[in-house]
Amino acid sequence: MAPAQVLSAPLCPPEPWVLTQAELCVRDAKMSSPPRVGEGRLRDPVPLVWRRLCFSRCQREDVFWLPLLEKVYAKVYGAYEHLWAGQVADALVDLTGGLAERWSLKDSARSGGQQDRPGGSERGLCQQLLSLKDRCPISCSVLSPRDGARELGEFHAFIVSDLRELQGQAGQSVLLLRIRNPWGRRCWQGPWRQGGEGWSRVDPADESELLSQLQEGEFWVEEEEFLREFDEVTVGFPITEAGHLQSLYSEKALCHTQELPGAWVKGQSAGGCRNNSGFPSNPKFWLRVSEPSEVFVAVLQRPRVRPAGRARAPVGDECAAWSPASFRREDYQAVGLHIWKVEKRRVSLPRVLSTPPVAGTVCHAYDREVHLRCELAPGYYLAVPSTFLKDVPGQFLLRVFSSGRVSLSAIKPAAGSPAPGEALPAGEWETVQLRGSWRTGQTAGGSRNFASYPSNPCFPLSVPEGPGPRCVRVTLHQHCQDSQCHPIGFHIFQVPVDGGSQGAPGLLLQEPVVSCVPHRYAQEVSRLCHLSPGTYRVVPSTYLPDTEGAFAVTIATRIDRRSIHSQERLGQLLQEASFMAVMKT
Repeated sequence: MAPAQVLSAPLCPPEPWVLTQAELCVRDAKMSSPPRVGEGRLRDPVPLVWRRLCFSRCQREDVFWLPLLEKVYAKVYGAYEHLWAGQVADALVDLTGGLAERWSLKDSARSGGQQDRPGGSERGLCQQLLSLKDRCPISCSVLSPRDGARELGEFHAFIVSDLRELQGQAGQSVLLLRIRNPWGRRCWQGPWRQGGEGWSRVDPADESELLSQLQEGEFWVEEEEFLREFDEVTVGFPITEAGHLQSLYSEKALCHTQELPGAWVKGQSAGGCRNNSGFPSNPKFWLRVSEPSEVFVAVLQRPRVRPAGRARAPVGDECAAWSPASFRREDYQAVGLHIWKVEKRRVSLPRVLSTPPVAGTVCHAYDREVHLRCELAPGYYLAVPSTFLKDVPGQFLLRVFSSGRVSLSAIKPAAGSPAPGEALPAGEWETVQLRGSWRTGQTAGGSRNFASYPSNPCFPLSVPEGPGPRCVRVTLHQHCQDSQCHPIGFHIFQVPVDGGSQGAPGLLLQEPVVSCVPHRYAQEVSRLCHLSPGTYRVVPSTYLPDTEGAFAVTIATRIDRRSIHSQERLGQLLQEASFMAVMKT
């Protein structure tokens, strides 16, 4: 292929679900005779102005691969104008099927929760780019140009086309980066421009060689200048000759790949982030790791788009109804991903999700794709992708790249297991509602992180004798407006058989048998659990001490008893009515 000269803005990616259409376009183009540039008599011509290509073109006019690829990309997304702007990382994912990362060149506070970059510091990053220059595409961008540096433009992406490490005349090492402006203009007039003072530090032969390599829109910058003027670097993962993705961190080949589609459905599986009580209802996936592996897990979300001029199709019909040409792009959702290690596949989901994950995104990001890098030991892992807000619908693709053998499967929701706030399962339930409050200096002890925790309200719970554990649902509801909710949760402690002579403070120092944590900003949190016969204490709490509020604790216990058959009713079932007791404290 001849080198290309790109005169258009960075490509805005189409939807990865329709890339097969691009492959069909390429196949059709190969089967037809090659077009001649400038004639303008093609049945579906490329855009021309004064018999010249409007956008991308190769340096040689008899080479046509770049405009053809750009036209295929435009067809996939609907029109050339839909390729305006966009993220370079998304375009790299579309064109390679792999992964791409964005690394901040500034302080970590502005990194937006991105992955830890190789090399650690900014200096180490430039050395890493030097080792990657021949193996993967590299882009850099300016998010907020400094005063006097407006030539670089704001929110503009550039190409890092080369890196060279030279020996200075004083014996020092000089690292230079060759930057290309895709627009082919507005070059940076820095100290390493032609005739600039920077070249006095290196050998004249090196100066002549490097300046002769510059093409239209290219310029050289030194490492310190690069780190000062640019804000972000985008790197696509290398691809080996065998076609496998390669890790940017360990250079291991990620030979094993898995992917599964998923969806957040309002009222069913759109549980929101971990601050929401509905988080356990989010889509869940089993990831089985067969050997110690470096694993990348990515959530690639489908953009929220709506058909022009008509209502959006139902979720179940979206796959058939979506067409890039008839939809317009809207913002992405803020998405995140968390992974838990489990000892076996039959686990208590609320208990697992109450523990810290082995890996998780620092925050929910408004990016098309977020991913995690993990060093995982053999075993089972639970992956839970989520949106930040609850009840926000969306579709996504969960992708896994691993250096070792892995398998991925979706977890189907268990039948009869209600989500928080839903009705109790069928059957007879005995319900008790207890009211209480947290008061500053008295009963507002906060979470178990604080020594004042034992001062929280403590409510009795008795599970009667029976053939086995009883199904119990405990719900904590705080009386407040949505905007004034405190983070709330609760623990259930079992009273020892000897009568609990140690008292409430000593009891609350033990490990709880059931926990509804982390504390969440919600009006209501709930847990459905199975408790053995005995005496328990339910302790509701806010996260911080001295946080005042009123609440109600509802305890629903399933009544397990055989139905009574009556001869007079000819075998019809007689059902006994349950009762409700209200206790005020």
